[in-house]
Formats: sequence, C-alpha cells, structure tokens
Amino acid sequence: MKKSALFVWGGWDGHEPKQCVDIFAPHLVKNGYDVTISDSLDAYLDTEKMMSYSVINQVYTMSTITREQEKGLLDAIASGVGYAGWHGGMADAFRNNTEYQFMVGGQWVAHPGNIIDYRVTITAHNDPIVAGLKDFDMHSEQYYMHVDPGNEVLATTTFSDKYCEWINGTVMPYVWKRRWGKGRVFYTSLGHVAKDFNVVEARTIVERGLLWASRDEGWAW
Repeated sequence: MKKSALFVWGGWDGHEPKQCVDIFAPHLVKNGYDVTISDSLDAYLDTEKMMSYSVINQVYTMSTITREQEKGLLDAIASGVGYAGWHGGMADAFRNNTEYQFMVGGQWVAHPGNIIDYRVTITAHNDPIVAGLKDFDMHSEQYYMHVDPGNEVLATTTFSDKYCEWINGTVMPYVWKRRWGKGRVFYTSLGHVAKDFNVVEARTIVERGLLWASRDEGWAW
C-alpha cells in the first residue's frame, strides 16, 4: 500500500499551524508519502479515506470538534492509522473531549513564565525517535501537562521555582509514545511556533516521530 499522510491545521493562529505543517509535510514527501493537507476537521468525516492513511498529523489548538469528527479520527487511529503531533496543536486541541485526551495521553494546563529558557533531557537513549540526541536547550513555552502514567516517556523537562515555587523540581514528560487500539501515537510538547524547529533536536524528534507513528514504516516499538 502506498504510504500516505494527512495534515490537518487550524484553530488558534498563535501556534502558526500552517507554517509548522509546511516544515514537516515536505519531510514526508521526501520519504515517499502522498501528502494531503486540510484546514478543516471535516477531513475526519471521510471514513474510507481516513482508514487509508499511514499517519495523521494535527495542528489545531483551542478549538472544538463534533462528535462525528472525533469518532472519525479515533476510529481511524484504533484501526492502525498513526497519529503524531506537537505542543498545543495536539495536546490542547479540544478541552471538552476527554476521550480525545485519553488517546493523546496528556493535556496542557500551564506554561509558567510563558516564553523562557529551559532544558530538555533525553531519557530513552536507545529509542529510535531520540537515539543519538543529546540534552538540549529551548527558548519557548515550557509545557506543564496532565499526563497519562501509561505513556512511554522518551524525554523530560524539569521545572524550577522561578515562576511557581511549589512545582520546583517537578520532572515533566516532554516526548512520549503510546498506543490507541492498533494505532501508534507520538507526542512532544516542543513546537510553540515554527522557529522552535530551528533547534535541530526539536525538528529531528518530530521528523522521527512522524515516521515511527506511521503504520507502514515498520519501526520497532
């Protein structure tokens, strides 16, 4: 079966959804994927087409999704279609949809200090998504998440007491993978805006995560 990907963007413009999609869609084209880009969640309503994709990426922050759209997405993932994304476009998309959040494995709740300097620590050095990468620094939003303890965590970040003294020393998952039915789910909190992916490690993690989640790539779990 020909490898194919769906990118869906929209919602809050502050996360530069189209600009970010334009970074990663060519990466999948280069890797032999047919790529479809949509600016509407109605893409999830085409059941036959949804079941045909290798991987879906969504950049759609602070929006709402209909029951039918959500079902189309979740059913596709459960059937084996991969789902991969970053930051609020995936983990702050639909605040009222707990089943969607269950699938993602986490939900954004805060970014103390807003745009700050912080460090990302690689914790699963043998995993193909982060293999060979060293710890790295970011100047962006440091996401505080409510996270599913069942996630397989690949990288973390540690909060200081500079903005919220009561979270000092909290180690927060920052890159993870998980399953939803037969589908692979990849997420990273990196990627507030497009320039964040100028950091080589941040861009590499997403590029690999998209390929890992794809059901046609054959990457080991």
